[in-house]
Amino acid sequence: MGLLSAAKARSLGGAMLALAMLVLDVPLADAQRRSRPAPSSPETPAARLPAPPMPPPPPGEVRETVQADVSARSVAITSSFTGTEIVVFGAVDNSKQPSAESGYYDVVIVLEGAPQRLVSRRKSNIAGMWLNTQSLTFESVPSYYAIVSTRPLEDAAHPLLLREHDIGFERVRMTPIRGWETGVTTADIGDFKSSVVRLKKRDGLYIEQEYGVVFIGRSLFRASIDLPANVPVGPLEARVYLLHNEQLLSTYKTRVALDREGLERVLYAFAFGQPVLYGIFTVALAVGAGLLASTMFGRASH
Repeated sequence: MGLLSAAKARSLGGAMLALAMLVLDVPLADAQRRSRPAPSSPETPAARLPAPPMPPPPPGEVRETVQADVSARSVAITSSFTGTEIVVFGAVDNSKQPSAESGYYDVVIVLEGAPQRLVSRRKSNIAGMWLNTQSLTFESVPSYYAIVSTRPLEDAAHPLLLREHDIGFERVRMTPIRGWETGVTTADIGDFKSSVVRLKKRDGLYIEQEYGVVFIGRSLFRASIDLPANVPVGPLEARVYLLHNEQLLSTYKTRVALDREGLERVLYAFAFGQPVLYGIFTVALAVGAGLLASTMFGRASH
């Protein structure tokens, strides 16, 4: 009986010890779980990260700002329009630049036309004939796009800053809205975009001048931008970026209006405002011109 009681006591003691270890194991496991570092979220791609911000100025020091304007707020488009030049000029308030040649600041100016829809087509050689085999429709394509800067963009601004503000031909806003669902790859979309930029540059509508902005003092700067004769009519937005050490300090925006004037404006308003009457008028004008020419030549022959 003594041996049996001792065995029962040992069995009961072992069970209580196991139960105590089980009870104590729960908070220990919770504590270990809490002590583990939380799983890190996947890193955001570099292309989507915002540009690193400029550190705040020291106490008592004023941050530089840029002010700018254009030589003409309105440009008249007439039948004799052969192009013009827009001068963008400005000044840096609270400038710390010791001289115009020091290169302390960088200035990037973007002159962008109204967005428009554009269709890009690809031709393929089929049985010896070049035919359109693929097309892609882009939306929000700038009708005109000019970039002038104090030096090359890659040296003046951080790459993420250029992407964030859509600065540069590689970063021009082009949103495919039709044609991409027909098996077009990302590489194909890039090729279509490159073709659009190449054709716009050929027509003189996309311009880049790497050393087009010139400082003429510690704070004053200017740049000249050519508008070709075939520039689309509509508003132009000029954006001025002031940078230092590849970081953005200040921006400024202003606008230029391209408006039709004279007879062109009247005919344009008539054609789009009263298309039926405009069609009847043009047909009547063509018939009248034909009858007049026939009468004059008929009299000359006799």
